Amino acid sequence: MTIRVATYNVRGMRDSVPALTRVITAMRADVLCVQEAPRLRKPRRAALAAGAGLRVATPGRVGGVAVFAGPRVRVLHAESHALRVFLGLERRALALAVLEVDGARLAVGSLHLDLNGPARVHHAAEAVALMERAAGRFGATIVLGGDLNEQAHQPAWRFLAARLADCYAVAPEGDGLTFTAARPALRIDGVFAARDARVVSCGGADAPIADLAAASDHLPVIAELRVGH
Repeated sequence: MTIRVATYNVRGMRDSVPALTRVITAMRADVLCVQEAPRLRKPRRAALAAGAGLRVATPGRVGGVAVFAGPRVRVLHAESHALRVFLGLERRALALAVLEVDGARLAVGSLHLDLNGPARVHHAAEAVALMERAAGRFGATIVLGGDLNEQAHQPAWRFLAARLADCYAVAPEGDGLTFTAARPALRIDGVFAARDARVVSCGGADAPIADLAAASDHLPVIAELRVGH
């Protein structure tokens, strides 16, 4: 069974919402991990999901993270976890949903790491522990999407890639650059999957360049995964 899992920092929907909706629709994701979803106006994230044919699967607004699910996805369980507070830094959280698609179960998490290096490493480890607990409870395959605010050679990314497959590194499509959307120069967003999932491909959205630049300051990442038998 093949499933499309994507991650996208939508910058609080402060840019062009019509362009953002078109980009998300073009992604054709079964599951979308969102970062910088609006925190104070919950109906806006629900409207964004609905506009692209998705629905919000996770509760809570702490940390601006969420998981959206598509029509063929059944939500079995959902959690929102505030991560350790670091004095003077922004509150961070993990949005986690256990999903079922055609009999295959996924534990999908959305994560947005800090600009502070030690905080990123701690939160990455905290998130993986929470994901492993949920995956073990439901017999699900872990998939984690997020804005890591660092590159593949740095500690938090290396920590995640040691425990999960960096999907773009396994089956890359395109140059993989995600920031900035207007002038992509860095790969700081990614999808990571447990090694029992086969990564078919991982790359960007097939959307007009003008929409990608107008929708957010990040570019989305989409991984096509084969899970189950």
